[in-house]
Amino acid sequence: MTRCGGDGFAEALVAAIDALVPIESALVILEDARAAPRLIYKRGIPARSRDRILDRYFSRGYLLDPFCLAVDQGLGEGFYRLADIAPDDFFRSEYYRVYYLEAGSVEDCYFLLDLAPGQRISICLYHGLSASPFTRGELETLRALAPAILALGRRHWQSDDVPAEADHPSPSPPAPRLRDAFDRFGEDRLTERERQVCQLLLRGHSAKSSARRLEISPETVRMHRKNLYAKFEVNSQSALFAIFIDWIDR
Repeated sequence: MTRCGGDGFAEALVAAIDALVPIESALVILEDARAAPRLIYKRGIPARSRDRILDRYFSRGYLLDPFCLAVDQGLGEGFYRLADIAPDDFFRSEYYRVYYLEAGSVEDCYFLLDLAPGQRISICLYHGLSASPFTRGELETLRALAPAILALGRRHWQSDDVPAEADHPSPSPPAPRLRDAFDRFGEDRLTERERQVCQLLLRGHSAKSSARRLEISPETVRMHRKNLYAKFEVNSQSALFAIFIDWIDR
C-alpha cells in the first residue's frame, strides 16, 4: 500500500479493502461543519450519473442525506451501514431513488474517521445494481477492519489542508447558508409545524417516525402533510422533492 502521507493513499486504501471484501464503487469525502462536503477520491461511479448526480449532491443534495445529518448530530467514528442510520421510510423516498439507485447503489457502508474539530473523513463503500447486498460475513469483515482503517486514515489525513478532487472543488454557497436555506424552505406558505413535517418527509421519515420526532400523533402529521401538499399543489413526495431541488438550486 502507498505509505501514509503519500500520493494515491485513498486509492490504495480502497483497493486494499476491495481485496478483502469486493466492492463496486467507493467515495472518500471530507465532511466539514463549516462547509459543504468535499470529494477526495472516487472509484466506480457509473459515467451516466457521475456528473449529474455527484455535482448536484456535493452542491446541494447532501442536505437531505441521512449520513450527513447523522454526522451533524454527533455520530461517532466507526463503521456503519446506511440501513442502521437512515429514517424508516428512506428506502422508499425520492431522494434514495435519485441519489442512490440512479447512481448504481443499493447498499452503502461507511468508515467514519474524526480528523479535527468539525472535520471528519468518510470512506463510503457501495454495492450497485449488478451486485447483491453485502453478506453478513462481508459486513463482519469490514467491521473487524475498522480499527486498522481508522488508524491508517488518521496517520494520513492529519494535515489541515485535505486536497479535494479538481473536478469537484468546494462548492458555493457554503454549508451554513445552504442549511439555513433548507430551514427556510416553504416559509412563504407553510406554518412552522408544516415546515417541520416537510423537512422530515423530504429526509425519508414516515408519519410514525415524524410523529415520534415532533411528539405529536401520526394522524396530526398526516393532516399537516395533506395541508402542505395542497399548498404546494402536489400529491406525492416525489413531486415535493422536485420542487425542493428546483428551489434550492436558485
